[in-house]
Amino acid sequence: MLMNKKRVAVIGSGFGGLASAIRLQSAGFDVKIFEKRDLPGGRAYVFKEKGFTFDAGPTVITAPETLAELFAISGRRIEDYIELLRVEPFYKLFWHDGTNFDYGGSVEDTVAQIKKISPQDEDGYRRFLAYSKDVYQEGYEKLAAKPFLNVWSMVKTAPQLIRLRADRSVYSAVSRFIKNEHLRQAFSFHSLLVGGNPFSTSSIYTLIHYLERKGGVYFPKGGTGALVQALVKLFKELGGQIELSCEVDEICTEGGKVTGLRLKDGRKENFDLVVSNGDVVHTYKHLLRTDKSTRSTAKRVEGMRHSMGLFLIYFGTKKTYPQLAHHNVIFGPRYRGLLDDIFKAGKLPDDFSLYLHAPTRTDSTLGPDGHECFYVLSPVAHLGNMPIDWSVEGPKYADKIMDYLEERYLPGLRENLVVQKIVTPDDFKRDLNAHVGSAFSLEPLLHQSAYFRTHNRDADLRGLYFVGAGTHPGAGVPGVVSSAKATVGVIQEDIGML
Repeated sequence: MLMNKKRVAVIGSGFGGLASAIRLQSAGFDVKIFEKRDLPGGRAYVFKEKGFTFDAGPTVITAPETLAELFAISGRRIEDYIELLRVEPFYKLFWHDGTNFDYGGSVEDTVAQIKKISPQDEDGYRRFLAYSKDVYQEGYEKLAAKPFLNVWSMVKTAPQLIRLRADRSVYSAVSRFIKNEHLRQAFSFHSLLVGGNPFSTSSIYTLIHYLERKGGVYFPKGGTGALVQALVKLFKELGGQIELSCEVDEICTEGGKVTGLRLKDGRKENFDLVVSNGDVVHTYKHLLRTDKSTRSTAKRVEGMRHSMGLFLIYFGTKKTYPQLAHHNVIFGPRYRGLLDDIFKAGKLPDDFSLYLHAPTRTDSTLGPDGHECFYVLSPVAHLGNMPIDWSVEGPKYADKIMDYLEERYLPGLRENLVVQKIVTPDDFKRDLNAHVGSAFSLEPLLHQSAYFRTHNRDADLRGLYFVGAGTHPGAGVPGVVSSAKATVGVIQEDIGML
């Protein structure tokens, strides 16, 4: 415990912000979270309407040990706060030609599914699994919670990155082992879950396959929002404070050091340290707008490549659809071409690939009896690549998606629809201060990873730290929770110099 408690402000209550706040409070710091919205969770927001509970953000929980550790460091058990339900299959995959694939289960279950589509790819899959395990051990176990604060830290990892051919894309790496196009898509789509194009994201992200295989896929009883509330409860039990509906206007600095925060309501509070779980461009460009020392960094992060945006429809039905799994991935007629439209051309195509979340398959309490709760997600270009008017195009695009779902997957959808709400990149920009409406912050490219990503500790301004999708190691629940571990480790090492 610290003899003289340092006061720490955490901007934002996403998983990264909550994880860092819990670690800091457990270590003896005096921590206060400031959250712009009326509920905690950041992207893991919750909507409730007509008896339905909709998780707005992350719904795939992997690496549960990273969450359990947040409770264990203060002698608690995650099981006493939240129940994590195992999801099986992990995903159900559908293709435009009628092919489907139950993704999950044991290795032999997966091989049996592969044999239904392409028997000659069995051996290739087993070799891919071994490669994914190798990448997981080198890229996740050794590096995910390790900060990259200088060039030397990157140089030391170069031999592993070279050996694993991190310069290759996820799709290219998968294609070395697997020949069938449907299966190449099945084992490369995961990078989209962290904001990356499978054709340009580093092959390091193939580790996600082994991460799921090793630890499973889970869903919190009561929804992801219930997991957020469990973390908030733990944080408060440890003595932490959280202010909701309280937006930060500026990070105050003096003499090259953080001094506190100025809030939108005019209040100013003094802090020894500030940890930003906010968007990295927003933090540098707006919250540090009067600090000259960070202007070059602000310009650099604004000029980096940002992840795609998301278009989401939340809807509930008075009919159930037991033929679906909890997590469903629906591939359209194009794969590379569609991703080129999203990540390169910046156009809204006529076709789409979709993630359809049906949580009442696992937890029926999220909807009224005999009802089904859904959200459907379509990756789209971010606002910097495609500055369209979503207030006009959004309802039209939603109609196209709902028509497609009714025709192919959800018969009788329109007549059984109880509630519907859409969320566009405009909402990400307004509600989350997400630069260009990006859903996952910086795109996970090799030249935007580790040392080349926003550092967990600012290089010029003492007392300023980052957690979340925009810093190392990147997006996804395990990523942002690991970023908190890396950042708090740096803070504890720095404490004598602050």
